[in-house]
Amino acid sequence: MSTAEAFATNSIKIFRSAINQYHVINSVYANIQQPYPEGTIDNLLYKKAWIDSVQWHLEDIIRDPNINPIEALEIKRWIDKSNQQRTDVVELIDEYFFTMFYQIKTDENTRLNTETPAWAIDRLSILQLKIYHMTQETLRTNTTSEHLDKCRQKLNILLEQEEDLKLSITQLIRDLTHGTVKMKLYKQMKMYNDPTLNPILYNK
Repeated sequence: MSTAEAFATNSIKIFRSAINQYHVINSVYANIQQPYPEGTIDNLLYKKAWIDSVQWHLEDIIRDPNINPIEALEIKRWIDKSNQQRTDVVELIDEYFFTMFYQIKTDENTRLNTETPAWAIDRLSILQLKIYHMTQETLRTNTTSEHLDKCRQKLNILLEQEEDLKLSITQLIRDLTHGTVKMKLYKQMKMYNDPTLNPILYNK
């Protein structure tokens, strides 16, 4: 197994570990159960999946048609904060890759990718949550056989997507290693959380 493939495989392992641990506790109010040392890439990957797991369930909660409007507003603001935390962690993961690859020789003709490694890994983390929850749907005993069949079909598609995304990430990291793709850092420049950039906030 190549280093690039090993990274993608290890990311899936860590994402699954975080998702499983979250569901042992099964509370959006739980503190992260971080098993990896601060400052390591594994720590960031685990943190990423934990944030995603909490936000997944916040998104479920806010869709309750009977939710108290005050609670809904609190959850919405929590989701906004979570989105910013997610972005911050993804950018830290990209800094890890930039440190790894910035010295590799490239030129003005070197290809750029449409997304950085960390944003591809972000999609891999979300995909693990989809796989986890769709698997749970296939195990339900309080629904119809038709629903179970549809969920099994969807799960098979998600598992195929996992293999494709794992391969794509492996290929991207390999290309960065060989200098056939250029590594650049991009900031998301989110504006709605910044009181100096959101006109609703700075016009108050």
